Amino acid sequence: QVQVVESGGGFVQAGASLRLSCTVSGLTFDDYAMGWFRQAPGKQREGVASISWNSDTIYYGDSVKGRFTISRDNAKNTVYLQMTNLKPEDTATYYCAHATSGNDWWALLRSGSLRARGQGTLVTVSS
Repeated sequence: QVQVVESGGGFVQAGASLRLSCTVSGLTFDDYAMGWFRQAPGKQREGVASISWNSDTIYYGDSVKGRFTISRDNAKNTVYLQMTNLKPEDTATYYCAHATSGNDWWALLRSGSLRARGQGTLVTVSS
């Protein structure tokens, strides 16, 4: 059974930084691409970033390019999201999810099929 624990969220002022972590168990972590998506109240899910199993291929959503960095540590079964220059529009609950590849991850997100297995971590950015 796959278990996911996201952490690192919080309440910050605009311009601050946060690092989110997502630790996964119950699967062979380095067999999968990982990614982060977010969901704000009343809004659709938005893809934030994805990373291939070997960190070779990384994609970012347009709204976070240049501000967020995704990385992973396969020895720790953990994927990270370093967020800088946070804006109020980044306020959302952030979730991580896995897929067989980065392209698959974004396709599943767009189709609404990407499954969040953790509780997410809430990021609130005040102006």
